[in-house]
Amino acid sequence: MTASGGRREQDLATATLEELRARHPTEWERTSEAILASLSTGRAEEVAALVARVRAEADHWRGRLRASGGNPAVAQAAFGPLLRERMTRLALERTTLALAARETQGTVRLDLWSGTIVQKLFFGQGLERKAASLSAFKLLWPLVRRKRLVMPLLQQRGIYCLYSRALVRALVALVAGRPCLEIAAGDGALSRLLTDEGLGVTATDDGSWSSVALGAGVERLDARTALRRHPAPVVLCSWPPAGNEFERTVFDTPGVELYVVLGSRHRFASGDWAAYERQRTFDWTVDERLSRLVLPPEIDPAVLVFGRRR
Repeated sequence: MTASGGRREQDLATATLEELRARHPTEWERTSEAILASLSTGRAEEVAALVARVRAEADHWRGRLRASGGNPAVAQAAFGPLLRERMTRLALERTTLALAARETQGTVRLDLWSGTIVQKLFFGQGLERKAASLSAFKLLWPLVRRKRLVMPLLQQRGIYCLYSRALVRALVALVAGRPCLEIAAGDGALSRLLTDEGLGVTATDDGSWSSVALGAGVERLDARTALRRHPAPVVLCSWPPAGNEFERTVFDTPGVELYVVLGSRHRFASGDWAAYERQRTFDWTVDERLSRLVLPPEIDPAVLVFGRRR
């Protein structure tokens, strides 16, 4: 790949939405018009259709770029669709917070009481996630005002879901003592909580999201390298980005027997649903029992369990 091509890849991988908007105003104008048109309908299906369109276009050009061996001309043609996909995803992640800000005239915060409840339920020191007691959650969560602000605020820190103690223990039982690898682990909270329950987990992440600081126990590896370097029969992933390219490598790895994804029921919010439906080596289901143990319920969580066909 040329030096210019390398800089552009770095641009897409680490730049914030504000940086991308400043560097590529014409593409942002095109992207923002499409987003506004989909949001103006008030229908989630229109937003999902927009995400599907930009993802399909980007996937097409990714395929051509791989097939060309990084040909500079193909890379130049592919950059626009890849940029629009990245802008669309970042902008839609911001949407929920922007809508919440309307009521607070641009200043989005929880009141002291609600903030204290959220801190006590889900966090130890600072924003170090802990496994919440379900009984305490059921008792205290109804007392939190403006619940829909909680996750948008946390998402700014790279936190997309919260874990109950019951979920952690259910995952330990599901893994049943087998070696386990977590990909896209981010701050490593899930692996840390599972390790505290006696499960051996290797946490990895490629560190491509500048808004998320990797946890102290998270090894900086992309998914493909992690699957090769740390072969394990069980693979976990918590809230993989929508339309990502790395989950398909899990299905292509022969040694994987079980793949568990903690994500959203909304296809535009998390996961590579096209890869889920296209693969033919795993049977899979949304485990409703486990899904109810991911918190809070306002994020419409779904735990997808993939088991290799025998």
